[in-house]
Amino acid sequence: MLTIDMATTALREVNATLQAQAREGGQGRFVLDNPRGAHAVAVGLDAPIEVIVKGSTGYYCAGMNKHATVRVEGSVGPGVAENMMSGEVEVAGDASQYAGATGRGGLLNIRGNASSRCGISMKGIDIVVHGNIGHMSAFMAQKGNLVVLGDAGDALGDSLYEARLFVRGAVRSLGADCEEKEMRAEHLSFLKEILARAGADAAPEEFRRYGSARKLYHFNVDNADAY
Repeated sequence: MLTIDMATTALREVNATLQAQAREGGQGRFVLDNPRGAHAVAVGLDAPIEVIVKGSTGYYCAGMNKHATVRVEGSVGPGVAENMMSGEVEVAGDASQYAGATGRGGLLNIRGNASSRCGISMKGIDIVVHGNIGHMSAFMAQKGNLVVLGDAGDALGDSLYEARLFVRGAVRSLGADCEEKEMRAEHLSFLKEILARAGADAAPEEFRRYGSARKLYHFNVDNADAY
């Protein structure tokens, strides 16, 4: 295990050390002390390493993650795990807006709340939020799963494509072309698996599923007011 003090080590050097593990075949464990809200911490990783961040971070923590496991013992600013490809990112606290934006794979596990636009334009990522999510979450979400143990704000799933949304609490309003869907056995099975993986204390039967009504895939003048 290697401990790096970010109070005395430049951010560029910190990320260079972590990114070098892809070339060196690293599978080690790294602890980052004193992040002090720094932006772009542990970005662009491409090796099966574990990174533990001892505190809160700013923008784009763990962005473009691939293979690595990043655990943040605090809260994160906007864009955590943006464009993540694989691996796992866990946030012990809350996440600011557009968490998991454009994510293509892996698991983003937020143990607190997530702000607005959580999962915007997601393309295959799995996101579990143990608390609530803000307005416009899963906007234009194309693929993947958003699982929310708490409540969802206004315009959930606006203009989404084939992403699946599961909410245990109340949904303030649905966005354009988003509707409640039937919960089938395959969805309950998926929820059981991902809730266990995320360490979430909830029963699959407590959730409701939402998805695309598929009316806005192609422009139709009769639906002009919905765009």
